[in-house]
Amino acid sequence: MGDFEPNFTFENNVTLLGAGQSKAADLAECLTLAPHLIAADGGAGVALAAGHMPAAVIGDFDSIDRGALAAIPETRLFEISEQDSTDFEKCLRTVDAPLILGLGFLGARVDHMLAAFNAIVRCPRDVILIGEEDVAFHAQAGRRYAIDLAKGARVSLFPMGAVSGQGAGLRWPICGLEFAPDARIGTSNEATGPVELEFAQAGMIVILERAALGAAMEALTRA
Repeated sequence: MGDFEPNFTFENNVTLLGAGQSKAADLAECLTLAPHLIAADGGAGVALAAGHMPAAVIGDFDSIDRGALAAIPETRLFEISEQDSTDFEKCLRTVDAPLILGLGFLGARVDHMLAAFNAIVRCPRDVILIGEEDVAFHAQAGRRYAIDLAKGARVSLFPMGAVSGQGAGLRWPICGLEFAPDARIGTSNEATGPVELEFAQAGMIVILERAALGAAMEALTRA
């Protein structure tokens, strides 16, 4: 265990586990889709309680349970003590994978959720955040996301900055609209069938129903 920046590169998808709200069944599902398990600080205790040993634990170690810390081999502990970024950010900047499934970052605390949205906008990684009711990802600028959704499926768009774009397959079209967090937002839209989205600027968070995880994964893989 040491205070340095590790660098992990994976050929397969990664499950990134936080200490927030999650279920053991969701973790098991994530691991079938993203087999490498990384824990963000206190997420290590969640992993162990569900019967999984993380390949690495990354964070400032201010919230990890002492028992969990003792149970994990020292070679898998990577402490980054600086306080200018969250544990989630520390993981995103040190883990490179085709796709990262983030579990335990949406849920009970709104401030933690907003911090997670901020992190996925600022970090150039393909990340899907998974909650009990929703999945969310950042639509990176200039990429076209084709999402295979059923008619009536919820599609919410929340801008973290000034964003404009185009789309197809939405009940309420977005072409020509200017979005901003303090102006127009795009929550509670609906799919009329398969959806296509593309944005000219970074900053748009796409929020879908939990059942759309597979469709979101395919969309990010193809984009």
